[in-house]
Amino acid sequence: MPPEPPPTDWQFPSACTADEHGLVGIGADLEPGTLLAAYRSGLFPMPISRRRPIGWWSPDPRGVLPLDALKVSRSLRQSAKRFDIAVDRAFDEVVQACADPRRDGGWITPDIRTAYSRLHRLGWAHSVEAWDRETGELAGGLYGVHVQGLFAGESMFHRRRDASKVALVALVERLQAIGAVLLDVQWLTAHLASLGAVEIPRTEYLRHLEIALGTTTAPFADG
Repeated sequence: MPPEPPPTDWQFPSACTADEHGLVGIGADLEPGTLLAAYRSGLFPMPISRRRPIGWWSPDPRGVLPLDALKVSRSLRQSAKRFDIAVDRAFDEVVQACADPRRDGGWITPDIRTAYSRLHRLGWAHSVEAWDRETGELAGGLYGVHVQGLFAGESMFHRRRDASKVALVALVERLQAIGAVLLDVQWLTAHLASLGAVEIPRTEYLRHLEIALGTTTAPFADG
């Protein structure tokens, strides 16, 4: 695993203290040590709104994608032939695309972009990208955080049909290859459900997280 950043100055409440919306607390900072402490506690950051402080969330139920339950249709396998997959070739560009304010429900603020860029440079955050094979352009992708056997997916985007789905398929394949055991997708959407994601109770998620944090994997990125 990458070197540990300085520890956070903050102490998070238990994930089980979340309110009915999944909100555990408000405030703190987005330092690398704080972010990693949050993921290890079953939390993730998201602003309550684009103009309000960071909230720390632990929804119940929690969205996960079991690595052995990925659904890949015949049409998606055909679509995959149109793209080349890369890891960490354009991390900042992926986050910027995910943060496009024209997207419905856009929540990625400049502070969050900066925080995850720092986490990426330290070796903890990664992107999986689908590049258009004909034009060479970035067509879609996703980013998230790899901690031991956990990959916490943060956001995904597409500029070509099926590009984000192709990136997700590549992510699952990579996680299986390196020995990861838990893919956290936070909240279940119809898009993710179509690919095999499900909801599980918070208590079950925390049990899976404990196992994941005790799992040693190969590095997510080559080299």
